[in-house]
Amino acid sequence: MEQPSQAPEQLKTGTTTVGLIAKDCTVLASDTRATMGFLIANKTAQKIYKITDRIGATIAGSVADAQNIMDLLRAESKLFEIQRGRPMRVKALTRLLSNIMFSGRGYYLLQCVVGGFDDDGPQVFYNDYIGSVLSDKYVATGSGSPVALGVLEDDYKDDLTKQKAIELAVRAVAAAIERDAASGNSILVSVIDKDGYQELPQEKILKIWKK
Repeated sequence: MEQPSQAPEQLKTGTTTVGLIAKDCTVLASDTRATMGFLIANKTAQKIYKITDRIGATIAGSVADAQNIMDLLRAESKLFEIQRGRPMRVKALTRLLSNIMFSGRGYYLLQCVVGGFDDDGPQVFYNDYIGSVLSDKYVATGSGSPVALGVLEDDYKDDLTKQKAIELAVRAVAAAIERDAASGNSILVSVIDKDGYQELPQEKILKIWKK
């Protein structure tokens, strides 16, 4: 009798992403290492995506699922803006992402941190692979998240300035890179405030990291 073919062994991936709110902005940060099991598949992976002029999202999990869903969120938010004549709010886009993830209920292997700035000020939301939504002052996802959360728990304070929030986000990801083999290579940081979405230059990030 022919033996049934065995499913391939699951390849584990890893990453570290964080999001936190400051007094007047939201900061998103991540590492840039993409892994497949013990293989470092890419050293410059994009893990922070600009969705609208005032909303961004980090990704942890399947790159294919992430790219597909980020493209869908961009399209839906643009359509909303055209139809309603105003940009989509951070909470509304997070709910849209939650509905997409819940409709699959485990089909999409993805965790996201959605952060942005609107009339309600800076906001950060955690969204898991089955569509749960949690709002907090700071969150982290990925295999390095326990280490990153330890840094955030210890040093986060209410009403952080933009510079202090950026420094804290970099230190949280840097700490995870030191302890988590699936996180590494470089750090990306995006800042979102009333003036819009801005990606920090590597020179500024490296200067903070070296401290």
